Amino acid sequence: MFERLLALILVFAPLSLVSLGGGPSIFAEMQRQAVEVHGWLSAWEFNELFAISRAAPGPGSLISALVGWQAAGFLGALVAALALYLPAAGLLLAVGGWWRRRGDSPVRRRIERGLVPVAVGLILAGVLTLMRADGAGVLEYLLLLACTAALLGGASPYLVMLGVALLYAGLLRGGWL
Repeated sequence: MFERLLALILVFAPLSLVSLGGGPSIFAEMQRQAVEVHGWLSAWEFNELFAISRAAPGPGSLISALVGWQAAGFLGALVAALALYLPAAGLLLAVGGWWRRRGDSPVRRRIERGLVPVAVGLILAGVLTLMRADGAGVLEYLLLLACTAALLGGASPYLVMLGVALLYAGLLRGGWL
């Protein structure tokens, strides 16, 4: 049991420190560690836990507690959640004052501009990992591209979600899915 708890710390603490862009930026590595490296659950089970974490109130990164639960029960859930949240919180407390004092610093602006593509890339990697694990086909990848283009073009996320839901409802009703 101790080995599993230590493994949970060694997986989630580093992820905490690179979670640029929030929880979605670390889903790809979280899935790789939980499924491929440690075998705590299958890819399908990870996707189910992801769906539960997104449907539940609170941050989607609470999936860490669900993975911890699968790996080592209640104590695993507690350890995984703390390992994901405490290192980032400590870093934020340590750097927050400096960051706030340099609100218009050129160095701060460069750091922020440099981290944006990293965060976007990490989030995209998470999306593609989840899609691959779910067995996404051509339709899903085309929808991903269409939704991305619509959102980059300024469309409302709610209208994009409504459009995809209506499309799927029509495809289901027509017997295409």
